[in-house]
Amino acid sequence: MMNTKLYKVVLNLAGELVEAAQRKDQKRFDMLYKQLATLCTDNENTPKDHPVQWETLADFTDEFADAITLYEKALVKATAINAKDYMSSISYSLATMHVELGQIDEAIIALESAKVSANKIADKELKAEIDTLLADLQN
Repeated sequence: MMNTKLYKVVLNLAGELVEAAQRKDQKRFDMLYKQLATLCTDNENTPKDHPVQWETLADFTDEFADAITLYEKALVKATAINAKDYMSSISYSLATMHVELGQIDEAIIALESAKVSANKIADKELKAEIDTLLADLQN
């Protein structure tokens, strides 16, 4: 179970990061990104550690290879608590990063994993996105 206060902090940082990116305010974006990264490392391996903070950090990471590393860390944490919704969205994001890097086999593996964990979630849109991308890559 995730700490509600922590969730709100992560959600607020994500909103501010989006706003800074839209305004092309790189200085503010970098400051907020650093705050989120610090939150992740401060909470790592504590009871406050949760996949949502790592997934959010990965979402705002510009370097695809760095984002993959963060998504993989988030996936390990999501799997440890058997959080199917996070496992699905993280695996899907991981697949999109692999596609960007031309790593199609890795993308397919991530999508197949996403499809399995998405079996038990309510998010029909995510399920459809997983199926569509998987079908595209397998053709």
